[in-house]
Amino acid sequence: MLKRPILKYYYICSTMTDKEKILFIMNPVSGTLEKTGVAKIVESTIDKEFYDFEIQQTRYSGHAYEMARNARECEYFAVVAVGGDGTVNEVAKALTHSNTALGIIPCGSGNGLARHLMLPMDVRRSVETINAHTVHTLDYGVINDTPFFCTCGMGFDAFISMKFAEAGRRGPITYLENILREGLRYKPETYEIIYDGHTHVHRAFLISCANASQYGNNAYIAPQASMSDGLLDVTIMQPFDMIEALQLGIDLFNKTIDKNPRIQTFKTRHIHIKRDKPGFIHYDGDPIMTSADVDIRIEPRGINIIVNPLAHKERRQPSAMQTAYSVFVNDILATLAGKHKLKTQAGKMFSRNKKDQTDK
Repeated sequence: MLKRPILKYYYICSTMTDKEKILFIMNPVSGTLEKTGVAKIVESTIDKEFYDFEIQQTRYSGHAYEMARNARECEYFAVVAVGGDGTVNEVAKALTHSNTALGIIPCGSGNGLARHLMLPMDVRRSVETINAHTVHTLDYGVINDTPFFCTCGMGFDAFISMKFAEAGRRGPITYLENILREGLRYKPETYEIIYDGHTHVHRAFLISCANASQYGNNAYIAPQASMSDGLLDVTIMQPFDMIEALQLGIDLFNKTIDKNPRIQTFKTRHIHIKRDKPGFIHYDGDPIMTSADVDIRIEPRGINIIVNPLAHKERRQPSAMQTAYSVFVNDILATLAGKHKLKTQAGKMFSRNKKDQTDK
């Protein structure tokens, strides 16, 4: 079996320019967007008076990290990830606790971090945002020593991330197919959760720890999340039935998941979770098998990111109509659930009384 030779790249850091150096790292296989025209758009749109730019393509897993690390050592102003959340994660973890900023041109299938930051989904407008060179120092998270920048978690979302990786095809349709096929068959797990000096035991469908507000494709698992508050937003989804599943899906895309009665949320800097056995977790949508114990923490103000100066944060919040709809429907479901519980209890009491009378 032939092995790919280990190639080492040696970079000479050029200082013969008054312009800010910026590197675009393009993943040619991420997402569903055709990449052939992206480089031309970058070349025609980038501010050449301000930036001295380069465009490189990844050739193998880990290559984006290597190139970003070298750019950091050469004191580049920014490294721009041109791809999906996986490419963004690989570039970003090379830039933590440095002066080199992360830029994003979203070309993936979900684009969770870019959507949270309200970056344009259009390539040309994304480059124009980079031209504005507005940089904020923001938080990132760490799960079992692996950095994440958007969300991480375990349970069903990690299971679906694994299925999505195995599918070979990208895009929201593949993701939705896996959710619909596996959702009602998935067995919730029991978790021991330790945070802020307290220990709780939950039987949960999933546990998500979010630095940013959404998974991607505007599915808001933590609509109150902020990348500048120094806190993780933890979402625990309890087991649910088919009717409740429909409303959970609506709440997820309506930015009202935190108002659903099957959801418990809280904020913390650090959380430790114990499972019955090893299993999958995910970080920014990438699945990995890990031990039964999972440790998650926030790293406040640990990475510089180029942001959209025209973004309006209030757009992350649900509208008054979305909130009213969610409260109305969830109140109905809670009432129905209460009646069903009473009916079940009455049925058990009737059966027990009937059995006692038969025994007499």
